[in-house]
Amino acid sequence: MKNPNIKWIYLVILSIIWGSSFILIKKSLLGLNPYQLGALRTIITGLILLVAGYKTLKNIPKSKWKWLLISALLGSFIPAFFFAIAETEIDSAVASILNSLVPLNTILLGFAVFRIASTKRQVLGVIIGFIGTAILILKGAELNPNQNYLYAGFVIASTLMYAANVNIIKRYLQDVKPLAIAAGNYVFIVIPAIIILLFTDFFTSERFNNPYLLSSLIYITILSVLGTAMAKVIFFKLVQISTPVFASSVTYIMPIVALIWGIVDGETFSLIQGLAALLILVGVYLSNKRKT
Repeated sequence: MKNPNIKWIYLVILSIIWGSSFILIKKSLLGLNPYQLGALRTIITGLILLVAGYKTLKNIPKSKWKWLLISALLGSFIPAFFFAIAETEIDSAVASILNSLVPLNTILLGFAVFRIASTKRQVLGVIIGFIGTAILILKGAELNPNQNYLYAGFVIASTLMYAANVNIIKRYLQDVKPLAIAAGNYVFIVIPAIIILLFTDFFTSERFNNPYLLSSLIYITILSVLGTAMAKVIFFKLVQISTPVFASSVTYIMPIVALIWGIVDGETFSLIQGLAALLILVGVYLSNKRKT
């Protein structure tokens, strides 16, 4: 008999890992530009997953490979660059907060495109969570008026891609093992990432003499191993044992972890933002509570 609480354990683990990813991106940008960061993140993660999951690739049905390609682009490749670009202008905590749009977009795309039903309670929950997110964003803009919020568009675009990806996994890749999905994704995107890296100034004496390069490479390695490779396998498993809305709810709790890291790193935080974070948790509860 399956443990009914295992999905909550996965949710908490992912929230901690992914909530910490935003500060790791911020620190990695000290010695890397966003294109180098996105490329290296993809390459390191790909090498890990392809070594770990190579044997699983032969078990993937041919009909599933087109969905793995789409999943790779929407769930891994493009967002890796978009989040790095966004964090050149906005705080790591703000990026995480904006990422909380994923559950709302998951419901909208799931209903409109994939015909996946959502209950009224789920809709109410994500709306409440979205309100909490909006309060956090508005307060963040007030506390940080010098930040260029146009770059928030890169995060918002990524949330749409993540929402589409989680529905694709649930609808078309349900019977594929999580490690096979993760490894299959990177079959398509490792080589493009290498090409992008070659066209940056990464392999130059100026970059290698950057005093922050070593620490940035350490941060990006941690991000790749924990925040991408390991987390993706856990996430794909979570999608398969729960629902797209429940799985995407990880983005409700992630901002709390990211905000804590942000405070430690000197980013501003207020009481109103704390209350908004509690509102987000209420949204998580409502969106995942069973009917009585």
